[in-house]
Amino acid sequence: MDASTRERIEALISSSPIFVFMKGSKLMPQCGFSNNVVQILHALGVPFETFDVLSDMEIRQAIKDFSEWPTIPQVYVKGEFIGGSDILIEMYNSGELREKLEVALAS
Repeated sequence: MDASTRERIEALISSSPIFVFMKGSKLMPQCGFSNNVVQILHALGVPFETFDVLSDMEIRQAIKDFSEWPTIPQVYVKGEFIGGSDILIEMYNSGELREKLEVALAS
C-alpha cells in the first residue's frame, strides 16, 4: 500500500471515535455482516461514522492490508482495530463492547 492510501485510511479512522469500514452506509448497509455491526452500534446508542468500501476499490483492499484482517466490516475504536461482525456480536453479547465504547467515548 502506498503512503497516500495509508494516510487516507489513518485520516478516516481518526475522524471519529468509532469508525466502521463497511459495505454500504449506516443508512443502507449492503451486506448482512455490515448490517449486524450497524444494528449493534445503534442498539448501544453510540455515534459512529462509516466508509463504504464498495465506493473505493483501493481502500477496500488496502484496509485489509492495514488491519491484517481479511474481511469487511472492520470496526475501529479510538484508532484501535476491534474486529468484524462476529467479534462485535460476541463482545456485545458479553457486555464487553458497551463497556469498551463507554470508556472510549468518555476519554
